Amino acid sequence: METVNFTQMKNGTQEEYVFLQKLEHDYIRALPDRLLVALERLGGSLQGYKLSRLEHSLQSASRAEDDGADIEMIVAALVHDLGDELAPENHSQFAADILKPYVRAEVTWVVEMHGLFQMQYYAHHYGKPADGHLVHKDHPWFDSCQRFVELYDQAAFDPAYPTRPLSYFEPMLREVFTRPAFAQSQA
Repeated sequence: METVNFTQMKNGTQEEYVFLQKLEHDYIRALPDRLLVALERLGGSLQGYKLSRLEHSLQSASRAEDDGADIEMIVAALVHDLGDELAPENHSQFAADILKPYVRAEVTWVVEMHGLFQMQYYAHHYGKPADGHLVHKDHPWFDSCQRFVELYDQAAFDPAYPTRPLSYFEPMLREVFTRPAFAQSQA
């Protein structure tokens, strides 16, 4: 079978759904490859900074590792801006949704909120409030997000910082994104 016969899902047979499940499993297994391509595309994205979005992402991950962060936070720092290309107005949520099945809830929350938290550094230049992140001041992961943004994100625009290449982080990315989905939430 090369394709299913049905034109409406409700008319599919067990044989067709078993066929599709195998294809989907293979597709999911290739997620790290697609993420690496998406990261490489960041090399030619948003202009105006001293570093490309790819270099920023690599520096964020390097800074996280240098700070002693665990593999989940390092990979989160690597992919935190993946949404810039396809979801510029909600890039944080986009990246958090990619990570969610593979990392602990804290990491997902930190990435989801990093866009709001980073505004403390520049929103006032646009006449917008810079303290919007404080609405979460009592959240248990507030300090974790503040640390992520302060040490790994807003500081990662320095061409002189010793930044590791994507090939260095590839094994970490593959380790995280080949885990069984949502396994950490059942631990």
